[in-house]
Amino acid sequence: MNPLEKQQHYIILYDFYGDLLTEKQQIYFKDYYFDDLSLAEIAQNHEVSRNAVYDSINKVYLLLENYEEKLGLLDKFIKREKLFKEFKKFNQDKVNEIIQKLQDIE
Repeated sequence: MNPLEKQQHYIILYDFYGDLLTEKQQIYFKDYYFDDLSLAEIAQNHEVSRNAVYDSINKVYLLLENYEEKLGLLDKFIKREKLFKEFKKFNQDKVNEIIQKLQDIE
């Protein structure tokens, strides 16, 4: 995964699971990804070491991946979006089949 794909991936996971992180983890993640601050800038702003910020962000990566593995909200969202796109293309008979697939995902 290239850096841009990695960034997008974790931002999307954060949208789903960010509220499950500690306040400090949320702040560091937002500073790093949304405010585009460097690790050194975040460390300076919060009066911690650069390594502490680095470790915290890496822990966030692991937590987000773990939440997705266990809860699968992103995977379900992607599947639903795919089915909704199919839904728009077909007639009523096909719609009933797609609705059943949506119910099976839940």
